Amino acid sequence: MTDRYAVIGNPVAHSRSPEIHGQFAAQTGQRISYERLLAPLDGFWASVEHFRAQGGCGLNVTVPFKLQAFEYAQRRSERAQAAGALNTLVFGDEQVYGDNTDGVGMVRDITGRLQVPLDGSSILIAGAGGAARGVLLPLLQAGARCVVVANRTESKALELAQIADDSRVIGCGFEALTANRAAGDEFDVVINATSTGLSDAAPPLPDDCYRAARLAYDMVYGARPTRFMQRAIELGCSNVSDGLGMLVEQAAESFRIWRGVMPETEPVYLRLRESLALA
Repeated sequence: MTDRYAVIGNPVAHSRSPEIHGQFAAQTGQRISYERLLAPLDGFWASVEHFRAQGGCGLNVTVPFKLQAFEYAQRRSERAQAAGALNTLVFGDEQVYGDNTDGVGMVRDITGRLQVPLDGSSILIAGAGGAARGVLLPLLQAGARCVVVANRTESKALELAQIADDSRVIGCGFEALTANRAAGDEFDVVINATSTGLSDAAPPLPDDCYRAARLAYDMVYGARPTRFMQRAIELGCSNVSDGLGMLVEQAAESFRIWRGVMPETEPVYLRLRESLALA
């Protein structure tokens, strides 16, 4: 028997998930198939139900369906509850379980592959949308001393800080970073959780935010450094990374949830990095 999985989204043709999970399966000896599932923008629930009826065992969920997947799941993990969105569905006999592996994927990439400790660190997150919301709890669980969420629209950052309900989380507008250094000190890690990396732009952060950082991390990935990464290097931050490692690590956590075995991520990461360089 071969168990069926897929990634559902719109668009979804660009997804590297079938390649990643195919390598995980070969590495661990798991008999699975993994495909791309394009769902109409108004047809997420119907597409999921059809996939389940055909014997599907689980789904990864990408844009724009992570909020709908949260509503679809009948039981959710703590990190999914904290994010208000999820990217992993598990179809049981009676209930659908949902999880969000984005944050733990990023934390493992930062602390493992990049060897940057987060315990006791001061972290700046640029952006207060779904990407930021998905990683906030895992960053706190990793021991962050302070997390400042800065956003162009200040009210969204304040709302996210309120949802977090943790005194270590501060919300502010970008301008507050210039006016009074919201965290009161330098940032150890600066994370770009905005979509600016997809349009060759960088969030409007003050130069000082980069200078003392041990890591500047962009959650998007590509063949070349994003403008955010380039700006960090220009201002003296020697350790920069895109989100390719996060992509692989969050997929590995989904694979573990589905199959009960944790694959090795470094060989898969290296193959993906090589393929991006050759593209």
